[in-house]
Amino acid sequence: MATSASKGGKSSQVKENLYSWEGKDKQGKTVKGELRAGGEAIVSATLRRQGVMVTKVKKKSYSSGQKITDKDITLFTRQLATMMKAGVPLLQSFDIVGKGHANPSVSKLLLDIRADIETGTSLNQAFRKYPLYFDPLFCNLVGAGEQAGILEDLLTRLAIYKEKTLAIKAKIKSALTYPIAILSIAFIVTAVIMIWVVPAFKEVFKSFGADLPGPTLLVMAISDFVVANWYLIFGGIFGALYFFFQSWQRSLEMQRFMDRILLQAPIFGAVIRKATIARWTRTLATMFAAGVPLVEALDSVGGASGNAVYLDATIKIQTEVTTGTSLTVAMQNAGVFPSMVTQMVAIGEESGALDGMLGKVADFYEEEVDEAVANLSALMEPMIMAILGVIIGGLVVAMYLPIFKLGSVV
Repeated sequence: MATSASKGGKSSQVKENLYSWEGKDKQGKTVKGELRAGGEAIVSATLRRQGVMVTKVKKKSYSSGQKITDKDITLFTRQLATMMKAGVPLLQSFDIVGKGHANPSVSKLLLDIRADIETGTSLNQAFRKYPLYFDPLFCNLVGAGEQAGILEDLLTRLAIYKEKTLAIKAKIKSALTYPIAILSIAFIVTAVIMIWVVPAFKEVFKSFGADLPGPTLLVMAISDFVVANWYLIFGGIFGALYFFFQSWQRSLEMQRFMDRILLQAPIFGAVIRKATIARWTRTLATMFAAGVPLVEALDSVGGASGNAVYLDATIKIQTEVTTGTSLTVAMQNAGVFPSMVTQMVAIGEESGALDGMLGKVADFYEEEVDEAVANLSALMEPMIMAILGVIIGGLVVAMYLPIFKLGSVV
């Protein structure tokens, strides 16, 4: 008995894969399709029972799949919400989205989740098996929707939330990418000038037999140093950047330090703070509207804000709310929210429409982020052009000064 039980336990854990098959039906017509099973023999046996004579079975490979991004999960959430609103059964919805997705990695993920649901696992528990793609906020909202019988409504809310969050992240990235890209190009151009162009001018200046201007001598001295130590300079810069980003990703203390610095940065700090408040209020509004109790909702809100300063503040707010303090007072005590936010929350608590007020705050700050990013982009262009003009133009003028001096003497 024990032996048979153990065998049954092993067979139930057989990993299923997706197989493409081809064969002929009872009329001799060629048919083809896909089937999830524990092996090729099971595929053939299943199709034979359906009256199909199998001629070819091949396991589908997902090795060429791309990385699964937030955009992929957001698109899947919107598609699943739309199909469930239209009355498409859950398993069929996963089939449609999974088989039709352009990224094979996403297809494999969704079909694996579908297989779990087919065996009786609830949707939120199936999502919890993949925490890399579905965070606690996502799973909690899906679970609340399943319990309340309003899964399609909560999936729609979740899709809206993820779309707005993704839009804010994209705007912040676009604001930071442009100056970083331009400054990187300026660094490469300067390095090329120092390593190849300036030494060529130096050989020409040797035949002048006259004293060179001070700026030219300075540029030539810097060029000599760069040529002699280029491997140390570039190795040190790239090594420092690699160490910095690795420590930022892996060290909690470094993340906290950088989050504090970013919020206080002169130009970008205000934009990052507004985006963080927008995510914080949008997340809490979505959770509260789904019927999740406030204390439980705050578990997901801090992490969703994407900033360690607001995560610490959320933990403090949650502790105070647990002891009976109102959300408004707890947010005021945290000291990281503007008075407008706390006043709107106070009105929401008094009127019993907290989720609506939090949604309005999120809308306001999302518009503020849009405007700030547009203004920032307009401001950065002339500043970057001025920096490039000073650096590149200064080098060119310094190297042409001896030629101008020679021309005036002639």
